[in-house]
Amino acid sequence: MSRIDGLFARKNPVFIGFTVAGDPGIGASFRVAKAMIDAGVDLLEIAIPYSDPVADGPVIERAHLRALRAGTTPDDVFALVRQVREHAPEVPVVLFTYYNIIHRRGPGRFFAEAAAAGADGVLIVDLPSEESGEVAPFAARHGIDRIALIAPTTSPERQHAILREASGFVYLISLEGVTGERDRLPPGIAGLVGAVREKTDLALAVGFGVSRPEHVRTVVEAGANGVIVGSALVRIIEEHPGDWPGMHEALRTAIVALRRGLIPDPEPDIPRRERVEG
Repeated sequence: MSRIDGLFARKNPVFIGFTVAGDPGIGASFRVAKAMIDAGVDLLEIAIPYSDPVADGPVIERAHLRALRAGTTPDDVFALVRQVREHAPEVPVVLFTYYNIIHRRGPGRFFAEAAAAGADGVLIVDLPSEESGEVAPFAARHGIDRIALIAPTTSPERQHAILREASGFVYLISLEGVTGERDRLPPGIAGLVGAVREKTDLALAVGFGVSRPEHVRTVVEAGANGVIVGSALVRIIEEHPGDWPGMHEALRTAIVALRRGLIPDPEPDIPRRERVEG
């Protein structure tokens, strides 16, 4: 059983945190990852910095640029994964990347190095399932889960095709558009989770826009097995340049607060205001 399968088997729902390798710097990147894990992240998603992250909103796009300006390379990312693996052997690590990075390195070399570093899964944002034949055998050979993306606009027929290639868990995109914090989540999350649940036994995790404890609770109540938070955490890194103690405490506080949304409301039928006043 892979680390990802084992996590979802023993813990449900799970909290997945996202960070860009090399942000705010190559050396500091591990301190960020460690702080997130120590604060309660169950699975860590690490983005390989890329110059044209088309799926990402302004907050994460700026993180990619900071990491690139710091000189972060794929070798640095694999080194970061090794550090995370040494610190937290049980925590799954998923690499979030764009296909050009894999293509330039060569799929065989990329997946071999990812596995050797200790990565458990790879999410290739811009690689359609129809064009994944070049990477599939290498991922299978090295035991790397290929995390699938399904959006609200994905047709049922295409969902079936995507799920046939998926392993580990399925990343459900909560909304149309790019990553980024939102005031509220769209109302169709439960419908998306339910529709995909009918087609697969894989764990389902929801991301994009999730940035508040009430968002986390909405996702959990929709039936998802996991919740993915990115921009809300990356923004904290951006807001604390050169202030490691402040960044550490802000990350810890945010993750602890967001994780509270994983716990079902003990009194769902009583309005929150009445509970306080009573």
